[in-house]
Parts: sequence; C-alpha cells; structure tokens
Amino acid sequence: MSRFRTTAHFLVLVSAASLLVGETARAQIPAFAAASHVTPPKGGGEQIAVFAGGCFWGVDAVFKHVRGVSSVVSGYSGGGAAAARYGVVSTGTTGHAESVQITYDPSQISYSDLLRVFFSVAHDPTQRNRQGPDVGTQYRSAIFYASEAEQATAQAYIDQLNKARVFSGPIVTQVVPFERFYPAEDYHQNYLALHADQPYIVFNDAPKLRRLKEQFPALYRQ
Repeated sequence: MSRFRTTAHFLVLVSAASLLVGETARAQIPAFAAASHVTPPKGGGEQIAVFAGGCFWGVDAVFKHVRGVSSVVSGYSGGGAAAARYGVVSTGTTGHAESVQITYDPSQISYSDLLRVFFSVAHDPTQRNRQGPDVGTQYRSAIFYASEAEQATAQAYIDQLNKARVFSGPIVTQVVPFERFYPAEDYHQNYLALHADQPYIVFNDAPKLRRLKEQFPALYRQ
C-alpha cells in the first residue's frame, strides 16, 4: 500500500495508528546488559548497519541525528535487484523491506547503541508486517546482520527486552542475513528534512525525532 494517498483517508489511518502506538511502551528501554559482541575493527574504520522499521522516511531521519553516524541511505533489502523500485516494492510481493543503510564510526557509537535507538524511538518492534498506518511485508521490522557478531548481539538484545517485558507484546523483529541493499529513488532520500510540513511526517515521523532528543541527549546531534 502506497503512502501517497488522499488526505481524508490518510487522516483516518493516522488517528487509528496514534491510538495503537499509544498502547505500546514508549519509555526509554534499558541498555544492552552485556558488552557488545561487535568490536571496532583494528585500526579504526567505519562500519555499516542495515535496519528495517516500517517507512524508511522516519527511520532515516532518526539515524541522521545520531552522533557517530556519517551517512544514512533509504532503500530496499531482502529482495532482488529487478524489483527494487518503490512502485513494485509497495505491492508487498517482492520480498523487500523498506530499509536504511547506516554508516557509523564504532569509536563514537557502538552497534548496541544503534540497536537501542532502533528499538526505543525509530519504530515499534511489536507490529508485525506493518508500522502505524502502513501495512504490508515491506514495512516489517528487521535487522540485516553482516556477521555472526552482529547476529549474536541483535538476538541477545531482543531476548533481553522480551524477558524484561519492556513492550506490551513480544518483539517480532526478524534477525536475518544481509544480502544486498538497493538505494531508493532520489525523492525518498532525506525525506523528512525536505517535507517537514507534510501531514504524514508531522504525525508519524517528527515525534520520533523529539523522542530521540529527549531520551538520548548524549547521542543526539542537531
């Protein structure tokens, strides 16, 4: 289902989504109890993480404001190259998830802290194959790991959060191997900054930035 819809239909969906999100715990979640399995590479160097958390517009905006992140690209992961186009992915039949590719400096922010932001403010990890008003497998919650260390860290953190019952329901985030990432069309990049007054952004994504600033002041950058 495309997000480009009539205003009346959109506002009805937003109202329902707001009620749904309100039922889920939105307090700051605890830090990862154990040391991260993902250690910085010897000699430094940037790393890449790929997350999917519903519409990539808001997830992209959140991580662009995280200290230690140098680049965020909106795109598609989980499907093949031929169908990695918004109009086709929006059918929910291609296997892709709207995703973000995050380039970060592990000497400034850890993979575990990226996960903490992802689960705390970037999306609701208890919604299966949807996120707020957006419905379909392309809006699923997923972590695409590139190493066994990333896999272990992500799964251990999910287990910790479920055991602590941080959310009102179980976390449905998939932890799956990374294969390919396909950048989305240019008009999807940096979408929140370029369309801050759009109703979808105002109701669904702007609150994520406010929560990031309030809950993670040490990680937030203007």
